[in-house]
Amino acid sequence: MSNFKIWERFGVEMEFMIVDRETLQVLPRADIPLGKDKDGNQLSDVEYDDIGLSNELVSHVLEFKCAHPKSTFDGLGKRFFHEIRRANKKLEKINAMLLPSAAHPFMDPSEMQLWPYDCNDIYQTYDRIFNCKGHGWANLQSTHLNLSFDGDEEFGELHAAIRLLLPLIPAIAASSPYLDGKYTGFKDARIEVYRHNQDKVPEIAGLVIPEKAYTYDEYNRQIFDKVKKAIAPYDPEHLLNHFFLNSRGAIARFDRGAIEIRLVDIQECPNADIAIVELEIATLKAIAGKNLRDFDTERLSALLTATSRDAEDTVIDWPEYLSVFGMSEKCTAGELWKHIFAMVKNELTEVSASTMEKMLDRGTLSSALYRALGDAPSREAFVSEYKKLADCLAHNRLYGIEE
Repeated sequence: MSNFKIWERFGVEMEFMIVDRETLQVLPRADIPLGKDKDGNQLSDVEYDDIGLSNELVSHVLEFKCAHPKSTFDGLGKRFFHEIRRANKKLEKINAMLLPSAAHPFMDPSEMQLWPYDCNDIYQTYDRIFNCKGHGWANLQSTHLNLSFDGDEEFGELHAAIRLLLPLIPAIAASSPYLDGKYTGFKDARIEVYRHNQDKVPEIAGLVIPEKAYTYDEYNRQIFDKVKKAIAPYDPEHLLNHFFLNSRGAIARFDRGAIEIRLVDIQECPNADIAIVELEIATLKAIAGKNLRDFDTERLSALLTATSRDAEDTVIDWPEYLSVFGMSEKCTAGELWKHIFAMVKNELTEVSASTMEKMLDRGTLSSALYRALGDAPSREAFVSEYKKLADCLAHNRLYGIEE
């Protein structure tokens, strides 16, 4: 994505888990949709025109992504959906399917299997240092958004805006209320476990909200240098690249001229994921260039914890923060998102504007799942309800909304 100006290009990545069609047990079979090359060697990456498929770290997750930087959202949701259907068709042969939502509700993460092919030495190093057989590694699926920038000035403008957007993301995208067969107390449990999965080396994730770094040199000094120093005793072979190690909620990829936003829980269908991504970009455009650089990292992180817990029901009473988005009085995060959407909806494609309107009326996917399942559902109830999510993915439609 190098050398593209701010707002000029973007990229989207979506992760889905592979499960048994009947029991929803996790299956480590990403090898099936990825296939083999002409010599019979397992592939870890494959491209179908403008959509790529790949695997990283664990064998039960399949990633779909823009194969090249994009400049328009026209038809993108349909393209992702087409490749999801193609992968599901291949998985049918072993009675498997893709399951949406950001965390499997009853998976035992100790059963995780590392991807044994490309980059296995790197994955084994992560596993040795952090033990990847926990929810924070083995059971979290997300939608990543990459946004282009060119040079320090554009980086600073984009990074400042993204820092303010991050705490609001769970209030629109939370889809992970359950772990270990029960309600976690967090609508966005994925972010809560993500926050702690690398506590052994706390410099890697920091406060999840990135530090106030607005140039390459500031970022290098405040983040990369600390990450490299902290990991050094655990990685004497230098296998772990600092660009990938950095696990903040948004990471600067100076190697490709992009910032990657990582806090969006995967939704039930690509139309929903694309609607959120389009709204993210429209919101960032609306606030970028304002005086955003002095907002306190710890306070933003505290707001992220609150929205991870309560999603759209989080009460925000922070006048300086709300004023950035044109609000003057305290409100819920859901009310703030409805206000933002009313301001920027004309910037979204017609499909995404329509989809987002329905999502805002329904509430987050987490809230919809919790209304259906409660605090401690039976295994049968989980299977029944999450099969509905898989059906939403198979037909590119929203959960809990009459079409």
